[in-house]
Amino acid sequence: MRSIEQLTEEILSLPSASRVLLAEKIIESLEFDTDPTIQAAWTTEAKRRRDEIRSGSIQPISKDEALAQVRRLLE
Repeated sequence: MRSIEQLTEEILSLPSASRVLLAEKIIESLEFDTDPTIQAAWTTEAKRRRDEIRSGSIQPISKDEALAQVRRLLE
């Protein structure tokens, strides 16, 4: 059996679209005891953000830049 590290390396080598599909499948497989109203709100927000990126109205940033911004906020 492959280790988590091996699986992670293999997954990260996939094209972006494949990683998105895999992430969606993993998230769907988790059981949530979340209020359906809250879950619906998060789903709506995620789709809105996805659509903004697809339309080009916003530009995504790299994970490194995102982490740097979070670290600056936490200082």
